[in-house]
Amino acid sequence: MKFFSKIYNFDFMRLRRFWLMFSAVTTTAAVIAIAATMLTGTFPWGIDFSKGTLIELGYGQPVETEAIKQVLDAAGYSNPVVQHFGTSKEVLVRFATQFDSETSNKVIQALKSAGHDVQVRRVEFVGPQVSEQLLENGALAMIGALVGILVYVVLRFEPKLAVASVIATIHDTVLTAGFFLLTPWDFDLTVLAALLTVIGYSINDTIVVFDRIRENFRKLRNADALTVVNTSINETLSRTLMTGVTTAMVLVALLVFGGELNRPFAITVLLGLVIGTYSSIYIASPVAIALGVDRRALMPVQKEGIGAERP
Repeated sequence: MKFFSKIYNFDFMRLRRFWLMFSAVTTTAAVIAIAATMLTGTFPWGIDFSKGTLIELGYGQPVETEAIKQVLDAAGYSNPVVQHFGTSKEVLVRFATQFDSETSNKVIQALKSAGHDVQVRRVEFVGPQVSEQLLENGALAMIGALVGILVYVVLRFEPKLAVASVIATIHDTVLTAGFFLLTPWDFDLTVLAALLTVIGYSINDTIVVFDRIRENFRKLRNADALTVVNTSINETLSRTLMTGVTTAMVLVALLVFGGELNRPFAITVLLGLVIGTYSSIYIASPVAIALGVDRRALMPVQKEGIGAERP
């Protein structure tokens, strides 16, 4: 699969130490931000992972969230989280307690009694047992994906490349989740599905580069590891760009035409697409070099009596 007729010869590995340091700093910042928000209880868990009630409201004209909060506080519903959902006419109201259908109807009635021309789009209830189970299953899905990647790469390549690929995948996942904290959306099952999609895309791109590295270690007999890695990245650059651009086109279409509910998924995967492409070049490959991957580990084992391999 070729996007360019010419294979370029960019020296990607020349700046590998700079980009590894940059990634270490940004990933550490993302880990600190995620840990801090979790410890302080401000992590934006969606209704899927936190018990409570979620009510989506639609207004005929723009409305201030503070006005809605004042009405609900006056009606006795303390500490509601009120935020715009896409536009100033769409509002999400979240309560930390689980309401029944009768109580949610009273909430709507309180808003209408205060003169709000409001329509109910959806109401969701999640109990503590369900939210805890969803969170546990989501964490297991993430861990299972990383373990599966490690086993697959060990069987297909060798342990050093497996470690490099897992480090790159963890980097992509953490950095994408960290950037997600800057968005106004909640972390729900849709975003978790997006992160799992990012993991799949990231490891796929890394495997393509590693497969070419293995081939070139066999072809370029007198080249050192840096030359082999640079050559391999340049040879797969066309494929990487074609895959990235076509995937981004689908995500942009989903972002523009898919509606508000699909936007968190599209944004998360689009961000992960950029990070995953970057990491396959400047995380996975430099880490493999740092771990000492060489020709001996990737060459097929020569059986006794077959004879030495041709030079």
